[in-house]
Amino acid sequence: MKQLIFVFCLLLTLTIFGFTVARYVRFFRLTRKGYPVKNMGKRIGIMLKVAFGQTRIMRRPVIGFLHALVFWGFCVILIGSIEMTIDGLSGTHKAFKGLGILYNIIMASGDVFALLVLIAVIIFLIRRIFLHVKRFGGIEMKHISHTDAIISLMLILILMITLLGMNTNYVKSAIMSSLPIYGRYPVSELIAKFVGTSQPVSQILYITCWWSHILLIFIFANYLPYSKHFHVFMSVPNVFLSRIEPLGKLSIMENVIREVKIMMNPETAYLKSGTGGEPEVPGRFGVLDVEDVTWKNYFDSLSCTECGRCTASCPANITGKKLSPRKILMDLRARMKEKGPGLLQEGKDFTDNRSLSGDYISGEELWACTLCNSCARECPVNIDHPSLIVDMRRYLVMEKSAAPAGLNAIFSNIENNGAPWQFSREDRMKWADGLGISIPVLKDIPADGKQPEYLFWVGSAGAFDDRYKHVSMEMARILDHFKVSYAVLGTEETSTADAARRAGNEMLYQMQAFMIIEMLKKYNVRKILTCDPHAYNTFKNEYPDLGTDFEVVHHTQLLSELLKISGIKTDSKKLAGHTVTYHDPCYLGRANMEYDAPRHILKEMSAKISEMPRNRSFALCCGAGGGQMFKEAEKGSKEVFIERTEEALGTGASIIATACPYCMVMMTDGLKYKNCEDRVKNYDIAELVSMALEL
Repeated sequence: MKQLIFVFCLLLTLTIFGFTVARYVRFFRLTRKGYPVKNMGKRIGIMLKVAFGQTRIMRRPVIGFLHALVFWGFCVILIGSIEMTIDGLSGTHKAFKGLGILYNIIMASGDVFALLVLIAVIIFLIRRIFLHVKRFGGIEMKHISHTDAIISLMLILILMITLLGMNTNYVKSAIMSSLPIYGRYPVSELIAKFVGTSQPVSQILYITCWWSHILLIFIFANYLPYSKHFHVFMSVPNVFLSRIEPLGKLSIMENVIREVKIMMNPETAYLKSGTGGEPEVPGRFGVLDVEDVTWKNYFDSLSCTECGRCTASCPANITGKKLSPRKILMDLRARMKEKGPGLLQEGKDFTDNRSLSGDYISGEELWACTLCNSCARECPVNIDHPSLIVDMRRYLVMEKSAAPAGLNAIFSNIENNGAPWQFSREDRMKWADGLGISIPVLKDIPADGKQPEYLFWVGSAGAFDDRYKHVSMEMARILDHFKVSYAVLGTEETSTADAARRAGNEMLYQMQAFMIIEMLKKYNVRKILTCDPHAYNTFKNEYPDLGTDFEVVHHTQLLSELLKISGIKTDSKKLAGHTVTYHDPCYLGRANMEYDAPRHILKEMSAKISEMPRNRSFALCCGAGGGQMFKEAEKGSKEVFIERTEEALGTGASIIATACPYCMVMMTDGLKYKNCEDRVKNYDIAELVSMALEL
């Protein structure tokens, strides 16, 4: 009878669970094809590190460790649950007892973890119910979300109580009956010493706890897909399937590549076979609604734990703007639930006159994003929020021409002038006027001349921005001082259109990219040096999608190596008595994991360094990325650059060191806004090295 009841409960559980999963799986038929899942070895490594090692969750050490204990506990206790299922089906008792010493280790671990999980869950419940943790709130977090979290935690709490009750009464009953105890249960054996029940009562309690525990597991398994804790099932596969490229890389749009190639060379138009030579009509550019997202975007939305770590680290949200990366994922999940059934029934032409972009997610939210990748870096299950935000921007820009006015201006300037500002291409070398040294230009090098080792990519800011011109000048002096072989493109250089791409104008980016690639091939360029982390990221991570493979070096990396190799002591009188704080650029740090080179340079100069509270991978964005520097900021409590400047000033440093033209502009503006430009200076790393070398 016990087996029959168990089989019925198990079949009912699997049937309901299968029906629920099928409801989710069918929606994947509506999504677009995403990136191919390759590099299995690397993916397994990431899964072991992030999912099983819980490295992301441990970025907040205390609460992260407690969560990790719960996860590891479930992994161990799962083995016992599988044994219980086998016992229930076969009528056996302790089916895995033949494992010997290994069985003792597994049972002992499960028993200890049951207590640790119990303690952790009680702490989580106290935080949820009595403490007002800011990241648990937000406009997207309805009352049902908090209730759901408490229900899930209560279910886990009862599961651990029944497990400990089962183990304790098993030990107590076996001792009183003089029967062998299979496995070791250190916590339950200790509890059993203080339990004064008789053998029959212990046996009844054991059976009661056994059935309560296994049935609660069945109930919990079917509750999870309808709760925020669905990530119990989804997190490990989501980490395995996550993007393995650097955070700074955006996905290429194949349909745009085709259109750009047609525009650049109409004779190579991609034609449909069997259509009589009619050009293929491209699909929608970007994301308007759920049928435009990739399967991975939807998988991300189902995997979202709603923990709020992404939103808590978002510079836009921190400064009071509407954007919440968590809401973006929750909105996608809700919109698919709303529109998905209609699309499945009536096909792709179904409409309910609503859309993900517009009705669920406003333009104000999308344009507030700085594309700093802080949300993606903090997500414990490797969700890639920025890719979805950029795809929705792409629709607004390329389909609706609905970009903010400031961005439309830079689109026009890049297209007409090759720079985000209205400067003539012929003025690109004016930054070197009065420098006093000769700047080699690639086009002036004879065909039979020696090929320079580096192309020094000055960039639009390095050529035209009044403040950042000085960085280009000092970098040229340093290169000349160390006899580095380099050349510049001069008036042939043009914008990489990185800002345009992150603002959604993929068409303009690719047009610029193809022109630049052809030019660099003409000069046989192999190594690129740049002071701009955005150009560094573009050349290093994004141009390979268009068939190139350059060795790209950021100026801080080269300077660090030059100082190491030369052995030159750079103690500077000009830095004596000064404290320096370094601001990590998003596209050098989080996007490309370079944190050490700038700090090594500062140490070589014997600078007294005072780190900001948010530094390295936790660093706050300056607020300029994602096209923000060229448009009016969305409404909020303050500007992002002011928040970051205040943090820098809080260190007491008299010098703020930067390594990016965007950061230079924003931090300089921040000092002016705070009326501190007289007592606190903002220098690029290259300027500090030049000072130390007294060039």
